[in-house]
Amino acid sequence: MAVTGPTGTFGFGLMPLLQADPAIGRIVGIARRPFDPAGHGWTKMEYRRGDVRDTAALEQGFDGADVVVHLAFLITGFSSRRTINVEGTLNAFAAAAAAGARRFVYASSVAAYGFGRDNPAVMTEEWPTRPAAHLDYGQEKAEIEQLLQEAAAEHPGIGLYLLRPPIVLGPHSVGAKSFLPAALEPLVKRAGAVALRLPVALPAPVAPLPVQFVHEEDVGEALRLCVLGAGPPGAYNLAGDGVLTAIDVARELGLLPVSVPSAPVQAAAGLLARLPFAPPQVGWTEAISRPVIMDAAKARRELGWSPRYTGLEALRDTLRAQRAH
Repeated sequence: MAVTGPTGTFGFGLMPLLQADPAIGRIVGIARRPFDPAGHGWTKMEYRRGDVRDTAALEQGFDGADVVVHLAFLITGFSSRRTINVEGTLNAFAAAAAAGARRFVYASSVAAYGFGRDNPAVMTEEWPTRPAAHLDYGQEKAEIEQLLQEAAAEHPGIGLYLLRPPIVLGPHSVGAKSFLPAALEPLVKRAGAVALRLPVALPAPVAPLPVQFVHEEDVGEALRLCVLGAGPPGAYNLAGDGVLTAIDVARELGLLPVSVPSAPVQAAAGLLARLPFAPPQVGWTEAISRPVIMDAAKARRELGWSPRYTGLEALRDTLRAQRAH
């Protein structure tokens, strides 16, 4: 089998599981940066530096692979993001088809559903994916899913699996810092560290907006089940048990949450997302304007997936790792 982007959050959730699974043999990992899989005990992986924009490199890496897991994705900050995310994904699928792969597994996102005002309170896979109005990330995820489904229809021999997690947390999670301007990352980290060490909690106005988390290891397990063909091809929502609120998150961060009404916060978030000439990071406020909550029953029923971590436990595990650093 082959995995693109194995050095990211999803890769660190998946690779230890593949390493421990006797049903998994040789793994070819492809990513752009230098990486030594042996340093993490990933002895099954043959690592190759490559770019998803390089069709020849993908075809060579996928040669003989029965399953391809596509995790490579850029979130923000690069002018070449679309060529990597959209065109690179289509390149990966085409190379998988050329290799005769039986399954293609793609790590999508809850953002593929968009943030429409008519979204149901709880989303199942039956609800259509729709491009976000202002969030580039969500637009690309919805577009990629559509393009992959069209490509899969032309190659019925490949089973297409689409996994839609919410915010993915864990020791290796990139987290919200990826959506911040680089210049603000040190400031936000320092402010968080100070808040966690203060003898008293700082008050913070927070709206009780709902939020779901899933642990990187649980995403890895869902990916592994798809690799094995544990359930039929299709789209699967993923989420840890329990729906938290922003108030819960603030409390875990060591703050003293002061509840404020949700409606004005959501309205302000929607206005910010529509601002012309705003930096791309501002587009993420669209997600606040209409949070998406998913039902993950299908993954449990058809994949046999059962998350080890609740959403709260995923958050706490992430904070423990941050404190350890």
